Amino acid sequence: MSEPTTIIVIGAGVIGLSTAVRLVSTLDHSNYKVVIVSKEWPMSIPGVPVTHSVNYASMWAGAHVRPIPASTPQLVREAAWLKRTVQVFEQQVQQSPAIGVTKCKGIELLESPAQDYAAQSAGSFAAQTGLTGYRKYTGSEVPEAFELAYEYDTYCINAPVYCGNLLRSFILQGGKCVQCVLTSEREAYSLVSNVGVVVNASGMGFGDPKCIPVRGQTVLTNFSAATKTVTRQSKDGSWSFIIPRFFQGGTIVGGTKEPGDYTAEPVMAIRDSLLGAGQQIAQLAVNENGPTGDMNVLADVVGRRPVREGGMRIEIEQLSATGAKAAPIVHAYGAGGRGFEISWGVAEEVADLVRSVLPTERTVIRSNL
Repeated sequence: MSEPTTIIVIGAGVIGLSTAVRLVSTLDHSNYKVVIVSKEWPMSIPGVPVTHSVNYASMWAGAHVRPIPASTPQLVREAAWLKRTVQVFEQQVQQSPAIGVTKCKGIELLESPAQDYAAQSAGSFAAQTGLTGYRKYTGSEVPEAFELAYEYDTYCINAPVYCGNLLRSFILQGGKCVQCVLTSEREAYSLVSNVGVVVNASGMGFGDPKCIPVRGQTVLTNFSAATKTVTRQSKDGSWSFIIPRFFQGGTIVGGTKEPGDYTAEPVMAIRDSLLGAGQQIAQLAVNENGPTGDMNVLADVVGRRPVREGGMRIEIEQLSATGAKAAPIVHAYGAGGRGFEISWGVAEEVADLVRSVLPTERTVIRSNL
C-alpha cells in the first residue's frame, strides 16, 4: 500500500485551524493525512506549554461578526466569505452549543455614516450577509450625536475556547500537530515525507511586503451584564466596541487600529480612553433597562492583526523544487481583523484549491465542524 500524501497547514490561527478541519473532515484518510505546523497553539499539546505572543492574533480577538457593506471588489469577496461563515456558525450553535460561538444581537452606531451604510435595508443586509433581524432605529431610539443606528442578529465568539475546540476537532478526526518555527513556507516540505501541498496560513506571509502588522489594544473586563455586541463609529474615524465573549470569558472593550506600531506592552492612557468610550455605550449592551454593573479590568490585551494591502492572498504558487516533484503552496494569509467572521468561507475556498493540485483525490464528506 502506498504512503498517504501529507498536506501541511502552516499556522494555528483561526484561518489555519478552520482550513485544517475542513480538509481532515473531507479527505479520504487512506490517501491523505493533514498536519498543522505552528509555533503557537490555542491549547497545550504534549510537551508544549501554552504561551501566546502578540503575533498570535487569533488568541487576542474579541471576536464578533460585524458586516461591512460590500462597496469595493475586495469587500464583495469578503462578504461572500462572511455569508458562508454565518451559515457554519449557525450550524455550530445548533449542533455544538459549547464550541464557543453564541448568537446575540449586534448594534451599530454611526456619527457620520457613509452612503453605503445609510442605503442598507433589511432585505439587502440579509442578502449580502445571511444575517437576519436587521432593523434601523428611529426617533428617540437613535442615541444623541448619531445619525444612524441599527441592530441585527449576529454571533460573538470566545476566541480561546473556539480555537481550542477547532484544534480538538481536528485531532479527533485524525489530524496531527507539529510544533515548529519556520522561516519560509518552503521549509515545510522537509518536515515529513511525501508532502503533496503546503497551505500557508501564517498570518503575515513570511515577509510579504504587502503585509503590515496593525496593533490592536483592548481591555478584557468583568462587564458580565453585556449580552449584545455594540460598535460605535465616530466622525474622526475612531471607533469603540463591546464584545461579550460568553462562556464566562469576560467582555472585551476596545479598541485601537495602529498600523506599523510594534509596541507589545499595553499603554495605560489608551486603556483609560477605551474604558471611557466603553462606558458611553455600555447601557446598549445590556438587556433592556438592566443595570450595567461593573466594568473592571481583568487584563490588558495587545495583539498584531496581519493586514495585507489589497486583502487576503488566496492563490496557488508553484515553487521550484529539487528533482521532478512539484512544490505547490496554497497561500491563505493577511485576513487582518476579519479572520473569525470570514474563516469558513476562506477555509472552503482554500480546500478547493488544495484539492485542485492533489493527484487522484477522493473526497469523503463527513462534517462541517
